[in-house]
Amino acid sequence: MKNKHYFYIGTTALIIAFFIIGASLYKESQQKKLSFLAEEKAELFIRDYSPRYGNKDAKVYLIEFLDPECESCRAFYPHIKKLLQDFEGKVQLVVRYAPFHGNSKEVIRALEASKLQGKYWESLEHLFATQPKWGSHHHPQVELIYEFLPQIGVDVKKLKEDMKNPEYQKIIDQDLADLRALGVRGTPTFFVNGKSPEAFSFQALRKLLSEEVQKAYP
Repeated sequence: MKNKHYFYIGTTALIIAFFIIGASLYKESQQKKLSFLAEEKAELFIRDYSPRYGNKDAKVYLIEFLDPECESCRAFYPHIKKLLQDFEGKVQLVVRYAPFHGNSKEVIRALEASKLQGKYWESLEHLFATQPKWGSHHHPQVELIYEFLPQIGVDVKKLKEDMKNPEYQKIIDQDLADLRALGVRGTPTFFVNGKSPEAFSFQALRKLLSEEVQKAYP
């Protein structure tokens, strides 16, 4: 009788555990159904490896195809930071690469390698800040990035070794394939939850973000 009693207790505990796990999985499934990531072709906009900035649970995705050597990307950068502040907690930035300039692929590999030192976002911001010196269209000097990155604490010797990782070329190739599929021809190109702003301007981007935030957070 005692063993039978323990059997019932064990069975009940097991059923409760399965119920809790099942409820958790169902909740996650329902959240994904409501998420942009659950939409068809969402992976064209966001890959698992894509750098994300902001609240990882934010329901609105600001996807930017950028080129670190692009002057317009540099000019837009402070405006993007301002948008993330204005919609704090509700919008997350997703970076995709559009290496249209001559030295972009090397810089992208450096950015990806900087992740291993926890310096990705600092590196991106610093390389935008110093872009006129290393990325001048008249006289590009990409080798200068290895002089600028130590200024924010990047170990350049380790960085150069990590840049040899063949996975970084795969990331570049995948982003190139996705931007072609999406018809991206210039930088920066923005999407908000897969939608394009009605014009190429900061105001149009803010308007679309505001609309999507209102839908996601009524």
